[in-house]
Amino acid sequence: MAVAVAVAVAVDASPSTSSHRWNMASLRSYLPSPPYSSSSSTSAAATIRLPSSSGRQCFHKSISFSSPRRQQRQQPILTRSFTVLNPLLSLCFSDNVTCGHVFPDVDNGSRFFAMRHGKRVPKLNRPPDQRRALLRCLTTQLLKHGRIKTTRARASAVRKYVDKMITLAKDGSLHKRRQALGFIYEKQIVHALFAEVPDRYGERNGGYTRIIRTLPRRGDNAPMAYIELV
Repeated sequence: MAVAVAVAVAVDASPSTSSHRWNMASLRSYLPSPPYSSSSSTSAAATIRLPSSSGRQCFHKSISFSSPRRQQRQQPILTRSFTVLNPLLSLCFSDNVTCGHVFPDVDNGSRFFAMRHGKRVPKLNRPPDQRRALLRCLTTQLLKHGRIKTTRARASAVRKYVDKMITLAKDGSLHKRRQALGFIYEKQIVHALFAEVPDRYGERNGGYTRIIRTLPRRGDNAPMAYIELV
């Protein structure tokens, strides 16, 4: 049930208080904005009398406050989202149109990405930074020892990085050496790789590694495999 609230404020502009007059701009900024829709039967009207700059003259301002139940029923006005991505969406929406199936405008620093169609990147149950560190470590150990034992998923994922490092070593330029130094953890392995690869894999175009399957790991029964240099 709506209740009419009347608030009356009057300030006496006497000489003693003339230097402490209220700033009307600051008072108007703190007034609540009216809701989207108001009706005399479902909202409460409040009259606020604020002093003017000249004496005791006051002006009236009527504001309609809707009940909490009425505010819950109102749907929020959604801003124009994704209109830059698709110009056709701007034809369907206006400033005062609400659609439930439209995404609201999110301004929290997030980014929108398209679906990963056809991008078969092995996740290895790791976040991106840990996954890259794992692949770098496996590449370093394989180039150091020549053969390592790991899971089949990790062996298949590290295979292309080992081939890339050998391809960089076959080129032998300073730029390629610096690229290898930025990926492999140990510098001595990089220098040895660039010294031995031209003689060992000079006539081979790709296929520098071999994966040999072995028995599953005891405990979690994970499929294991050996990966070695050819």
